[in-house]
Amino acid sequence: MTARELVRYRGLVYDSARWQGFALRPGDIVISTPPKCGTTWTQMICAMLVLQEPVLPQPLSIISPWLDMQSRARRDVVADLEAQQHRRFIKTHTPLDGLPLDPTVTYICVARDPRDVALSMDNHTDNLDVGAFMDARAVAAAIDGIELESMPPPPSRSADRRERFWQWVDNDTPPPVSGSSLLRTLSHLKTFLEAPTDIDVILLHFDDLRSDLEGQMRGMAQRLNVTVRDSRWPELVRAATFDEMRARADQLAPNAHRGAWRDSERFFNRGTSQQWRSLLDDHDMDRYRQRVNAIGSVEVIEWAHRPPLEM
Repeated sequence: MTARELVRYRGLVYDSARWQGFALRPGDIVISTPPKCGTTWTQMICAMLVLQEPVLPQPLSIISPWLDMQSRARRDVVADLEAQQHRRFIKTHTPLDGLPLDPTVTYICVARDPRDVALSMDNHTDNLDVGAFMDARAVAAAIDGIELESMPPPPSRSADRRERFWQWVDNDTPPPVSGSSLLRTLSHLKTFLEAPTDIDVILLHFDDLRSDLEGQMRGMAQRLNVTVRDSRWPELVRAATFDEMRARADQLAPNAHRGAWRDSERFFNRGTSQQWRSLLDDHDMDRYRQRVNAIGSVEVIEWAHRPPLEM
């Protein structure tokens, strides 16, 4: 492929520069999703297809680490990945224009209705043990021998849930230096719709995983050239259901084994769609449509929204 300059995405939690120098292998799977769009769910599905055992031998975030996350030393993450003998599936929240592209690698992206993403992120923010994360971040930097760049503090959060929703929707911070926002979510999806034609991408939607998990898993197995015996499907699909994952949150929630969350089960909070209906009225919806139409392409808006957003 023609060399291209990668967009660097970074924030308090992550830095996509950690991908530089990482050696991809033929057959690798890179799960690149906007935050709160079904990342952990997709990792679990890949685990079931690759390992074909309903109980994982290690925490999911060790088997399928988030390479960009700064709370674990890059040295250790890369060492774990290099030691793996099975087909690797790696998590990232970096959009496709910030990732090294390889025609022998499959890149998966999952869309979710951004209104539900906003509410899920609100719960996620409240549940994160910030002190534990910052301590781990400092330890990881020391191991890697790097000095962390100072980052601007996140904007203050309103005490009102509706106002927090609009803070997320109206956030105009440029995607390379933003956390989660409507702009960042739509921009991430756009990079996949604009993927080079020689790159293997799989485009999914959170609601399809909810409504037809087995069908989606079988479709992914076909796309990934994975063969699963018919007798194995029921237990693999059951293990990848939202309720089963919540029941095993201590092993499956990202970095739960390292104390990342106030409540690991709460990471799998609801796993439902259209939660926003209880929050937004008709005036809110008009305002939301205006914002989406101002910053998103028709193709991205159609992929993200279920049911389709009335324009």
